[in-house]
Amino acid sequence: MQSFGARLVDPKAGHESRRGGAGPSDHKAITIDGMTVMVPVHTAPAFESPYLVEKPDDAGKSRISRDGTVIGEVSFPLRPRFYERSTADGIPYSQIAVLHGKDVLATTVLQTCIRYQSRTKTCQFCAIGQSLAAGRTVAHKTPQQLAEVAKAAVELDGVKHMVMTTGTPKGDDRGAAVLAESARAIKAAVDLPIQAQCEPPEDNIWFQRMKDAGVDALGMHLEVVTPEIRARIMPGKAQVPIEKYMASFKAAVAVFGRGQVSTYILAGLGDTSEAILDICAKLVALGVYPFVVPFVPISGTPLESHPAPKPEFMHSILAPLSRMLVESGLKAVDIKAGCGKCGACSALSTYERMLTR
Repeated sequence: MQSFGARLVDPKAGHESRRGGAGPSDHKAITIDGMTVMVPVHTAPAFESPYLVEKPDDAGKSRISRDGTVIGEVSFPLRPRFYERSTADGIPYSQIAVLHGKDVLATTVLQTCIRYQSRTKTCQFCAIGQSLAAGRTVAHKTPQQLAEVAKAAVELDGVKHMVMTTGTPKGDDRGAAVLAESARAIKAAVDLPIQAQCEPPEDNIWFQRMKDAGVDALGMHLEVVTPEIRARIMPGKAQVPIEKYMASFKAAVAVFGRGQVSTYILAGLGDTSEAILDICAKLVALGVYPFVVPFVPISGTPLESHPAPKPEFMHSILAPLSRMLVESGLKAVDIKAGCGKCGACSALSTYERMLTR
């Protein structure tokens, strides 16, 4: 389903999804056999998907069919109650942070990025500026706003952990400073595990500063692993060499611990399965969790018509990678917070569970 997407009889099923923008855009959260997954529903492949989800009943339950044959039941997480609230200055909570999966609070602290300002530097798959242009969010979420929304999300909707990412600002900290400031305010308001996500800062001291501020897990995302493809797909970010990432991973693991540092890898942008598995082996050896997800073309980006990876390609990566992770003791269930723990954007954690039953 994450490769083909799904067609919805009722596009309004579950809580609202969005076209374009930061985070898992063009998706809908669907729970299948107890596991909530993010399924593309607004992409070109999804419009021709063999999977069809019927209109759900009042409890959010529905049936899913493939090529006309019913294959199971699914349900949709309902609209979170914290979405009904606004800050004292009138900003809807949903413009400060949103629900990902079924129990993860997510926010982009800075909705601007030095890479996004120029089409010669921007990551070709990124839509961080679309949410801001559409008026669905604010450019900079203050620590006080984030703390207020996080507390409400825990109390009203039972949110279990939080993801804070950011566009890359000017400065050598690469966003670590604003993430630390935000984490400190959130932890003062509510006991909620936090994953922060940023580019590798120039000075490794920022890892300890983020940890001291209350960040429990860290994500630094490679996205693409072959140098030539990196230069083409994300010309600005490719100026930070993979060697810098690997050195930063090693330093971060020394602070946060094995399995608490992760990286996103987008399968389907041109990297071979061999190239992805080769770097994953190096990452696992360092204690870094490589969260490999199928690339999803986002509306309004230069890669909006790029094909999603085939299920067979994903299986050729996720099956051996899950064995590698389980044998090394790096498992999604042990991550304190973040995308790898949630697992909704990839089948990787499902492969892990199949090996450890």
